[in-house]
Amino acid sequence: MLAGLGVNMSALTQTRYRFIFGALALVLILTIIYHQSNLRDVIAPRVGNYPDEPSQAIPYDPTPSSSSNKPSHSDATLTQLLHTVSTTSTYFNDYNVEASGFAMMGKRLQVLRDWMEASQDLSDRMNAENANTLHERIDQTALSLFPWLRDPSENSSTSLTHLRQRFKPGSKGIIIPTGQKTFRYACHLIKNLRDVLGSKLPIEIVYAGDSDLPSKHRDFIKGLDSNIETVDILKVFDDTDLDLQHGGWAIKSFAALGSHFEHVLVLDADAIFLQAPETILDHHSGYRSTGALLFHDRLLWQGAFKQRHKWWEEQLAHHTPSQALTKSRVYNEGYAEECDSGLIVLDKSRLSILLGLLHACWQNTKKVRDEWTYKMGYGDKESWWFGLELTGAEYTFENHYGGMLGDLNSMKDKVCSFTIAHFDEKDKLLWYNGSLLKNKAKNITEFNVPTNYMFDGVWEKGATKPDISCMKDATIMETSEDERKVLRKSVERAEDVDVKIEEFTTLN
Repeated sequence: MLAGLGVNMSALTQTRYRFIFGALALVLILTIIYHQSNLRDVIAPRVGNYPDEPSQAIPYDPTPSSSSNKPSHSDATLTQLLHTVSTTSTYFNDYNVEASGFAMMGKRLQVLRDWMEASQDLSDRMNAENANTLHERIDQTALSLFPWLRDPSENSSTSLTHLRQRFKPGSKGIIIPTGQKTFRYACHLIKNLRDVLGSKLPIEIVYAGDSDLPSKHRDFIKGLDSNIETVDILKVFDDTDLDLQHGGWAIKSFAALGSHFEHVLVLDADAIFLQAPETILDHHSGYRSTGALLFHDRLLWQGAFKQRHKWWEEQLAHHTPSQALTKSRVYNEGYAEECDSGLIVLDKSRLSILLGLLHACWQNTKKVRDEWTYKMGYGDKESWWFGLELTGAEYTFENHYGGMLGDLNSMKDKVCSFTIAHFDEKDKLLWYNGSLLKNKAKNITEFNVPTNYMFDGVWEKGATKPDISCMKDATIMETSEDERKVLRKSVERAEDVDVKIEEFTTLN
């Protein structure tokens, strides 16, 4: 039984024995309640997918009865629900999830999701007192799991509710976390999106305090075009346990969570698009189906990271894999890295996605990232799919693993560059990371307009980061004239903004 709960017996102390047996007792109590009352229709995990996927039947019908009389079991059901939530919330608060408890955090978030769904389903059957009690317990539980949810300026006790109220229903937007180091690339990206591709999506530039992105830089970047705002993430979340000022990649998941947008596209500053990002939100069937679209990294270093794979398997030992995971070549064939987090697309209006995002944020808190996330993976890359997977959310990966956009080698049998290319559902170039520069690690002034691309080939990785990589053994394709036009114009706009940046730097 204990092994089935994923317990490491060798690490248990007497205190932890009491923790486990307390958990088992609670499970037993909840099981009895589940089988002896109508509560199972309210809080039990659904079989299959969750309500944001309408193909699945939901056993509980929240539609109010046409009769003015409530069902006779309604009060008892609500009482049991409130008691169960109260008891479990206290238990969660008393026994915190350790930094190594990725699977446990996933299970707790699934419980929290069930409560939130029950709250929505029963909203028309609860009086104000019961509704407030349930909402308070949900918020208290969320705060016990994620104390950084508190608004640093208000010390709010209803942080999760307050956070969700920040989301503007139906809103869509681009988020670009950036600091002084990536400021130039963020400016290039904005020009690529606005001037070349004509994207009208609002943009949030997210930073971690004035030292990360001073006010003069913020004013400059807002002046590049209309509908660009800047957001200090330190004013959204309590940074005590986060240290986002020194967290590097860690800011990205919190930028997504704290944004006012419901549909968020989180972009690395050095990303470049070949198509307007609106096409993803409006037309990508995978995103529209699951509410989460991720992009694959390169297929590299097969069999080289055995400890990482062993750890993944341990965390997922008692988990039903998603469709995305069953198709993963990285997870199933032992390659190194699954996700290129240069673009993450999420629909936060779906509870399953929101709770998966919360897990990803937890993975990027200082203690967890220092001890586990960034040791078991490269930066934030794997935290996105891992968070969604462990909380039971469905998500979509692009069809291909990371491709190559660059130029032919001297033998004209390989495509070589310093970028990773990504494709839409019709295998057309969508975006790539690595910036408009030919090799930003060696030459910060030489731009390049790639002529060829390839996917589903074999990667030949450069020995070090500044060394060129190639792809071979697949069909070599030429970029279209329209694609080259987009890239040429993007380079022109980048060169123009570089002049302004140089003037800005000289004056300041």
